[in-house]
Amino acid sequence: MPRRLLSLLLVLAAVLATAGCGSALEGVRLTIATGGPAGVYYQLGNALAGAWERDLGMPRPTVQTTAGSVDALGKLESGEADLAFAAADAAVRAFGQQRPNRRLRALARMHDDFFHVIVRAEVPATKLSELRGLRIGTGSAESGTRLIADRLLEQAKLSAADLRQSPTDLSDSIVALERKELDGFFWSGGLPTRAVFELAKRQKLRMIDLSDVLTGLLDKYSSVYGQASVPASSYGMDNKPVTTLVVRNFLMATEALPADTAAALTEGLFEAREDLIRANAVALSLDSRSAIETAPIDLHEGALRYYRQTKT
Repeated sequence: MPRRLLSLLLVLAAVLATAGCGSALEGVRLTIATGGPAGVYYQLGNALAGAWERDLGMPRPTVQTTAGSVDALGKLESGEADLAFAAADAAVRAFGQQRPNRRLRALARMHDDFFHVIVRAEVPATKLSELRGLRIGTGSAESGTRLIADRLLEQAKLSAADLRQSPTDLSDSIVALERKELDGFFWSGGLPTRAVFELAKRQKLRMIDLSDVLTGLLDKYSSVYGQASVPASSYGMDNKPVTTLVVRNFLMATEALPADTAAALTEGLFEAREDLIRANAVALSLDSRSAIETAPIDLHEGALRYYRQTKT
């Protein structure tokens, strides 16, 4: 074969190969369901959207705010969103209520959230049961925070009537606490959560230890919850380290997402790790070895292909 013709064929092959690599995302427009603007999901979602646009040559995904995990999963299952950040407990609960052809699948385990029970420093309560009669922000009705709050309150033998509950999201809870319209609030988020950290600079706070109510909850929901110690230094509070509940967080899709697209997005997720860390330090825990730990939610076929190729 003439050398010139051979050279032309090699160039053509390279061009076709390059075009093939980008075909999975050509013209793909996505919506990512996150959480409220003060939360970790929203910060990570915006960072990821920017990185995917830059690195994968796709239109910037739309970042959609939601009331939290439950709301985000509802939008994912209805087709209003293509991807969603969600806590494992909400994902597992939704797993049994799936629609045909939109079965939930995970792209990755992202990070772990810590459940915060925050009160103003002058509030005398030291455990969950002592919040009876206080004004507490319990999280939006369709949030992962509210899901955990309800389960913890049940363990503490408290009902909605026992708390002067306010179903506010994190941003509204912080404003209300500073106005002394709330005595405290619940929040499930990364450690530290930036908005809570900034609040602790302006307002003396304490974090309630949950040791006395965790055993029963962990026995009942061992597949999605764990426990961990939160150092007082996390928020510069005066109290000692506290024990609290931990829940995993997933980047979710459904089977409706094509496998090639899912594989490319999963690869792009790890390429965007530094962008995610700059958005929020919780992304330091993002690792391809632990990212596959999404049981009992199955990995998406495309994500599984990526992990197998990288020999995770």
